[in-house]
Amino acid sequence: MRFFAFSLLALLLLSVESVLVKTFGFEVTRIDVGLALVVYAALRCTTVEGALSAFSVGYLLDVFTGRPTGLYPALAVLVFLLVRGAGVVVDTRSRGPFALFVAVATAGHAVLAVFFTWLTSAEGGQVFSLSAVPLQVILTTLAGQAMWPLLKKIEPGERPEPGLLR
Repeated sequence: MRFFAFSLLALLLLSVESVLVKTFGFEVTRIDVGLALVVYAALRCTTVEGALSAFSVGYLLDVFTGRPTGLYPALAVLVFLLVRGAGVVVDTRSRGPFALFVAVATAGHAVLAVFFTWLTSAEGGQVFSLSAVPLQVILTTLAGQAMWPLLKKIEPGERPEPGLLR
């Protein structure tokens, strides 16, 4: 059930994000609300449910951005697995650790997206540069903090048992 909630929420938030990016004129950077959803799914969902949610959010990111096909689903699942592994060690029941995870995940995700876009397309390295990453990290962290109360309503109340495969 949360899988559908995450997918619908991602579709809604990505639509709002695309309007805000156009309205405020962010041509190089963006607000990565989908990644905040992936981080939350990694910290709060079961492995299968979270991985499916990460893939669907990544696919929607792929559709909304027009970057190379399959880039964002693969990166979203990779971020899910890395945050899931790190979430075993850190207690993430409050906004502070969640914001830290969103910031680090956004930085890693953006750098990998720029790298793979540069690797796979001739003009990719010229359009998207690493200079936009700090602003993207700040905007995504702020968006993740704003989304925190909404994301808490999706949660069933119990955190899954610690461990990577549970």
